[in-house]
Amino acid sequence: MDWSRIKTIFIITFLILDVYLLYQLMAKHSANQLEMMKETSVEDQLKAADITYEAMPKAAIKDQYVRAKIKEFTKEDTEKLKNQAISIREKSVLVSKLSEPYQLDENAEPTSLSGFINENILFGREYQYWEKDDRKKTITYFQQYQNKFLYQNANGNGKIVFELNDKNQIVSYEQTYFEDIKKLDVKEEVIQPLKALGILVQKGLIEPKSKITKVELGYSTIVPLASSQVFAPTWRFVIDNGKSLYVNAFEGQVIPFGSEENELTE
Repeated sequence: MDWSRIKTIFIITFLILDVYLLYQLMAKHSANQLEMMKETSVEDQLKAADITYEAMPKAAIKDQYVRAKIKEFTKEDTEKLKNQAISIREKSVLVSKLSEPYQLDENAEPTSLSGFINENILFGREYQYWEKDDRKKTITYFQQYQNKFLYQNANGNGKIVFELNDKNQIVSYEQTYFEDIKKLDVKEEVIQPLKALGILVQKGLIEPKSKITKVELGYSTIVPLASSQVFAPTWRFVIDNGKSLYVNAFEGQVIPFGSEENELTE
């Protein structure tokens, strides 16, 4: 056996492997450098447009898809509610007219509704304040899952809409609810909020001299079905305490919620 030849083949093989590993290391390094350049570029773009924002998390954040069923309310559900005239529309919308109007404080602060919601609304503790619309005379609460909002969705579920009269009193409300919420797949790393903000800037969706007043992670619908929905992690950016913009935190796609839905009163 020609050991000298075999040794030469091994040496050449290891040299090729070393070259390949070196190439992979350099490629990874280049990718990291490119990512850093992109982040710097986003910061430069924001600075050039005089768009200000508070510090955003830079550490890796992991989340996952979730699925939820649209609850169909039953007679047993309505029997739990007192001093209300209850009807159910299309199985999933609970409609209530209060026996006596509920008086809000002068500014209709969300805290003034907490006691009423906890005592008089099914699953009330799972909803959090979202907006007050003075034109429509409504106050809206959205459902949360693990302290994250289930944002506007295709079928308008997972929320409570209170109707007010001219005396700043709640006279009725409509409620929808997601039940049996489950996590899907394993957790994956979401895109950084600064990168998501950069996507909005590059698409010209944020005006110069704007201020990003709030950044939060929630969920929005990606698969709306008749009886259930699948949600993806979603970055929400509030601009100048008003309009909200949304970016899919996995895919980086801008989510085009209607402009009316985006107008908030924080």
